[in-house]
Amino acid sequence: MRLRIGHLSTFYHTAILLMADEKLKKDLGFELEWRLFGTGPSIVEAFEKGELDIAYSGLPPVLIGIDRGVKIKCVAGGHIEGTVICGKKNYKGFPETEDLGDVLAQFRGGKIGVPGKGSIHDVILSDCLRRYNLKGDVEVVNFKWSDQLTEAVIHGEVSAAFGTPALAAAIIQYAKGRVLYPPALLWPDNPSYGIIAESSFLEHSGQIIERFLTQHEIATSILRDRKQEAAGIISRFLGFVEEELVLTALNISPKYCAKVTSGYISSTMAFVSAMLSLGYIRREIAAHEIFDTSLIDKIHPEEDHYKAG
Repeated sequence: MRLRIGHLSTFYHTAILLMADEKLKKDLGFELEWRLFGTGPSIVEAFEKGELDIAYSGLPPVLIGIDRGVKIKCVAGGHIEGTVICGKKNYKGFPETEDLGDVLAQFRGGKIGVPGKGSIHDVILSDCLRRYNLKGDVEVVNFKWSDQLTEAVIHGEVSAAFGTPALAAAIIQYAKGRVLYPPALLWPDNPSYGIIAESSFLEHSGQIIERFLTQHEIATSILRDRKQEAAGIISRFLGFVEEELVLTALNISPKYCAKVTSGYISSTMAFVSAMLSLGYIRREIAAHEIFDTSLIDKIHPEEDHYKAG
């Protein structure tokens, strides 16, 4: 048996820890086929083509996929509040000001970079620009890969970036930048990523997914409770990312758990409303169309650990 798993380059997802675990394949009893993608929307496209069984993705691309008929469900959480605003140190941000509108108004007439259209970061940026009447006054530039976005900030091609804690850590280290607005304030409880399953595979192979989710839950606890150890494993496995940079990213947004909480669901439903009004999706999508928590509730019956981070 082979489990086909789509994942992103985001190194604080449990995918990297699980790929680095040589015992995992033996413990699971089936082969894992990992496939790297640049953005969540490209993962949803792969589901649509029948190329994946499960994957790591932010929830907005999943909503877009469900809206156009892709048969997928979120079966577990992983991380919340994973979108950060970052840029060069010459821009003001939190804690000098707690007003997000003030932070964003600095970029009127300029450009803000963000990962691919329909990514969770792209949706949050679009919603923020609308709320503060800056839509059209700030140019949004979408990037296929986060590495390109880091380079764009370094070279001044964009004034700021909306993206992952890993992106923020890279901008801090390589662009001498800073976090301009922290993830916990930007959109509380936002579903940074979850584990997504193809619906028919979920129906017929639930036991396989359950065994994977058990390991996923263990890995979230390592990211949350043993950050230095996790940073070392990730750095050594990747071979090109410094341990200190990984640790910085884990500390910028430390809320890891596999549970799907009521806050995780309600935040996702807020995305449904925002995405409908912004034109990303064409209809209201109900929670039961998005989530199947039967497996993770069985694995993780206790209270969630997001805030423990």
